[in-house]
Order: sequence, then structure tokens, then C-alpha cells
Amino acid sequence: MSEATLEKHVFQAEIKQLLDLVVHSLYTDREIFLRELVSNASDSMEKLRHLQGIEKDIQDGELPLEITITADAEGKTLTIEDRGIGMTREELVENLGTIAHSGTKAFLQAMKESGGSPGNMIGQFGVGFYSAFMVANEVKVYTRSWKKDGEGLVWTSDGTSGYTIEEAPEQARGVKIVLHLKDDQSEYAEQARIKRLIETYSNFVGFPILLEGERVNHVEALWLKNKADITEEEYKAFYQFTAKAFDEPAYRLHFSADAPIAINALLFVPSENPERWGMSKMEPAVALYCRKVLIDPAPKGLLPEWMRFVKGVIDSADIPLNISRETMQDSALVKKLGSVISKRVIKMFEKEAAADSEKYNGFYKKFERFLKEGVATDHANKEALAKLLRFESSMTDAGKLSSFTDYLTRAKDGQEKIYYLIGPNREQLESSPYLEAFKARGLEVVYFTDAIDEYVLDTLGEVEGKQLVAITSAGVELEDSSAEGESLSAAETESLCSFLKDEFGDRVNSVAAGQRLVDSPIIALVPQDGMTPQMRRMMKAMDENFSEAVKVEIEINPRHPLVKKLAAARNGNPDVAKLVALQLLDNALISAGLLEDARDTISRMNALMEKAMG
Repeated sequence: MSEATLEKHVFQAEIKQLLDLVVHSLYTDREIFLRELVSNASDSMEKLRHLQGIEKDIQDGELPLEITITADAEGKTLTIEDRGIGMTREELVENLGTIAHSGTKAFLQAMKESGGSPGNMIGQFGVGFYSAFMVANEVKVYTRSWKKDGEGLVWTSDGTSGYTIEEAPEQARGVKIVLHLKDDQSEYAEQARIKRLIETYSNFVGFPILLEGERVNHVEALWLKNKADITEEEYKAFYQFTAKAFDEPAYRLHFSADAPIAINALLFVPSENPERWGMSKMEPAVALYCRKVLIDPAPKGLLPEWMRFVKGVIDSADIPLNISRETMQDSALVKKLGSVISKRVIKMFEKEAAADSEKYNGFYKKFERFLKEGVATDHANKEALAKLLRFESSMTDAGKLSSFTDYLTRAKDGQEKIYYLIGPNREQLESSPYLEAFKARGLEVVYFTDAIDEYVLDTLGEVEGKQLVAITSAGVELEDSSAEGESLSAAETESLCSFLKDEFGDRVNSVAAGQRLVDSPIIALVPQDGMTPQMRRMMKAMDENFSEAVKVEIEINPRHPLVKKLAAARNGNPDVAKLVALQLLDNALISAGLLEDARDTISRMNALMEKAMG
């Protein structure tokens, strides 16, 4: 090539600055360069495919639309070639001689305003090509435009001093990029390494990618296809490929949207939850793509933490192609994307539950912890998630699950509260004295038996405007009942309550007659500002030195035979009356799950049995 045909250009100072920034600061992983170059090649061929429909005279029109990659380990070169639209001499200068069409000054200004983080701007300024200089000390770009009788050219640069343009007459339509790799980046001339990178980042590119003549990308980007054109077997195969799973998906969500953000999503819910078998906590498993090019295989912060069991793909053309992992969570677009997706997933569960409640209940029994975690941590979606919760209750058969919506359809007219009871299992809850007053009045009580339920319900607070109320709490007001049996007089009741308060001392806040009991003599209630049994156990688990004294409010049943006999025994047999009083308190604490030391209880029971035996 004669010196006359060699066209030399010097980079301006600000372009040198930008190249230095791209090479040293833009990407977390250097391997991303291949994703960028393959993405550019794919975009170029998309444009060519569009032109084929409107233009007749296209250079080398018979060439197949494919990307060819060659790795030369001995020569330390990597070549990426496409059959896209190519470039003219003017386009080479415009596209590769400057940093994008927006101009270098605009890029630098945006960099300054962003505080020096370029990751969320690369898509806007198109600087992905320059990532090649992260691994190469020289880059050659061979090209010929799609326009007939265009010239073949080669652009050459070391990424620092400038670039040259000269003729390359043998070059076919498209672009061929040859990277002369740096000594410490020679791994990218190894075929196996390049194959793994293609499978990781570019597997769903819509054109064949040939590595040493063999196609690497075989799986279609199903999320971009019409649902009517996809078989169940294709969905299953795609799920198993993307999730690295062997089961079949329980649910599937495949949708597209243009507003408020462009989205194509294909998400799956697995059939099994490994966390419930004691496996380690699952990591995010929904990959984020931009126009079929992988941005992050498991982006943290894209979806709420409780959705970590969901698998699949989200593709958004609105997300900058080169947004970095560091800036992902700070991106307003990513947050908007996550918000749209999470709402869609919740809506899917609502529809599926309505369509097949038995199937949904089976799913719920395996995945309920995730939904409860969502209620407790995802404030924006907690009300919607509450509708997905399921439980047994005092008005459902054992094993039959119900929802808050179901509960409210069964509630009494004018009932403004949803009542619940927490305990280890249904059997113990069914025998609880706390239920007596509610059963007598025909009020349904929800049963919760999971260790995290109390925290979830406290966070939720209400459902559809109805307050959630624990029936073990003091302050629950109930209408007068028509309980049978003669009661102590008001004076006798007041006198007995005073006696019991003196005997119980500072172990209780108060003693009073109440409306809650039917068959039991006494009950212990947690004050409205008190600590529940579940909360006490959690505090002890976190702090072995936790020792806050139990405080309760006591209600007695003035109609109960034992209570009436106790009132009479205070004068006739005071020693036994005191033993019985203290034993009743311990019994109430046991029922409430609040008796933490039973040594006195046992010795007192022995004393009572001795007296009973004469």
C-alpha cells in the first residue's frame, strides 16, 4: 500500500481522555468486550435485513447474515466478522473517529454530571466498540458498505495516538474486526474461552454465530416470539436451559409491554423450593437482556428479594446496553422495570389462584415463605401480596386453605376486624381457651402456625381496611354473650379480683372479669404494648441474656364452678385458695405460651394433690 493511499488521523485530546476512561473504568469485567462487538455485529445485520426489504442494489446481496468468529492462539488474535451494512470512508471517520454522534464534549459533560460513573450512559453515546481496547493493543476494522461499488477499507488504531484509514480491496460487505491481543489478555485467543463467553452473553442473538465454522448459539429468544407460535415443549426446554433445572415449571408468565417501559419477559415459577429442604438461600435468577444481549445473568436489585425463586428472562430495549452492575441498583429505569415485573407476577398469581385454587394451594404450601417475606419487606406490594396469603381457620376443615378475601365474605355484618391466633399447630390452637368467646359469638379466627407469621401480620396491620387483631391481646372488645350459668355477684367478683391481684403481685398488670371465657376459668392476655410469646422467643434466640419479665392482664370467668369455689374458699380454706390461685395463673401462662419456669408449678401441683388426697 502506497503512502499516498494511507490516511492518517490524530485523536483529539478529549477523545484520548474518553478512550482512557472506557478502557480503564467502564466495565467491571474485561470479557464484556466480546458481548459488545457481537451486539454491534447483530445490530448491523438487523439494519441490513431491513434494507433488503426496501433496496434492490445491495453489495454482495447473496452473502448469508451470520457472525463469524476466529480465534488464533498462536498469533494472539481474535477476529469477529459480520455481513451487515458496513461503512463508507465518511462513516468510518464519523463512527470510529469520534465517540458517538452525540459528540465527545456531550459525553464528557454527562460524565461530569454523573459524578464520574459512565456505566449508565454507554448506551446513549455508543462507545461499546472501544471496549476492544481493554484487551487489544491494536484493532483493525475491515469494512465495505452495503452500497454498490463502495470501497473496501481498513481502519487501524492502537487506541492512544490516533488511527489510519487505507484501502482493502478484497473486503466483502460488512465489518471484520481483528484484535491483536495484549500479552496478558491472550486467553481471548483460546477457542474454548470464546465459546463460553458467547454461550454466556450472546446465546440469544438472532443471527447464527459461527466459531471456527461451528454454530454456537442454538437456543431461540422465545421471549420475543408470539405465544401462539411456541409449544409447551419449547417452553419447558427453555425453562430448563435458562434455569439449569430438571423439573417442569409450575407457572409461566410471558408478556410484552411498551409503557411505561419497553419489556419482553418470559418468567417461570419452579415446581419445587429447595430452601424448604434446608438448602442455601437462592440467588436472583432472572437474567436481564437488552435486545437479546445479556446485561447481567443475575442482577441484584432488579426484582424484590422475595422474588428470588422466579426464573427466566427480562429484555428491555430501554435499558442502556452497557449499564454496569455497580450502577444497576441506582438506575431509575431498572427500578421502574422491577416495579412493573413484580406487579405482573403478583397479578399472575391472583389469576392462577382464581382459575385453579387447588393447584395454587399446592404451590403455596411450598413457597409461602417467599410471599410472607414480600409482605414484610416489599412495602409497595404488601397489600397485593396479602391477597395471596393462605391459612386455615376456625371455620375451615383441617388442611383446607382459605384467603383473607374468603374470610371477609364469611364475616358478620358490621365486623370491622379480622381475628387471628398464632400457635405451633392447629391441634393446639383448637384447644386454646382464647377461642371460646369467638366461637360462642360465631366469629371466625384465622390460624397461623409459622414462626414468621407474627412479624408478617404486624407489618401488614390491616387487609382491605379491616384491622388484624390477635385474640390473645388485651383490649379486644366483644359484645355481651348469652353465656349460661349463674355468675358471682358484682361485689363478689370485685373482691375475688382484688384477692387474686394481691396474690399474683407484680407478675400481672391487672385482674378483671371478662367476656372471653365460656368453659375455662381464667385467661392471660398480652397488654397492647406487651411482648407476645413469639416475640419473646425471637428475642431470646438473638440474645441469650434477654430476661424481660413476663407481664400479662388476667381475665376470670365469674360463671365457672372453679372460680366460684375459689371465691368461697378464700375465707374457709385460705391456704388452699392461695395455692389454687397461683396454679390458675400458671395454667393461664401455659395456655398463653408465657410460662418460662415450671419449677414452682410442679411443686405447687404436688402440694395440691397432697391436700386433695387428705
